[in-house]
Amino acid sequence: MKALLFWTMAVIVVLSGLSQAQSTEKKDVSPGSEKEKLVGAWRLAWIEVQGADGKVTRTTAAKGMMIYTADGRMSVQVRFPRLQSAPSNNSVEYAQGGYESSFGSYDMDEETDTVTQHIEGSNVEANVGKDIQRMYKFSDGHLILRSARPGERWAGTWERY
Repeated sequence: MKALLFWTMAVIVVLSGLSQAQSTEKKDVSPGSEKEKLVGAWRLAWIEVQGADGKVTRTTAAKGMMIYTADGRMSVQVRFPRLQSAPSNNSVEYAQGGYESSFGSYDMDEETDTVTQHIEGSNVEANVGKDIQRMYKFSDGHLILRSARPGERWAGTWERY
């Protein structure tokens, strides 16, 4: 019985040491792949919309959070200012009543700098089941997402929480 207790304790000590080493190792590793850079929780910093006249308007009034997980899950929520809907150039169709939310899975294509969100649930019923493609760029610690659709001229800039 003492031998069993000894070996059980030894296994627990070894496993906890491995767990701590792996945890420390992950914190010390700098992001390598684009997917590693994407994974995490992001706060909406600002949205830019290009009008028909070519002029770009930046707003920081919208608040949002987006999460990408290492196992390929995603979630996004954005609240636009009261009495306003999403920035519009007649093609944004992701929000209702000043609120946008969706969740599902995602795939990333590092060769084309795109991430495709496979929408499983959304506050906009028409988006459920759709694949929504975004072009991404990392710049100065920010994640910039743009629609891959030609008629949508907006960009959301996100920063890590």
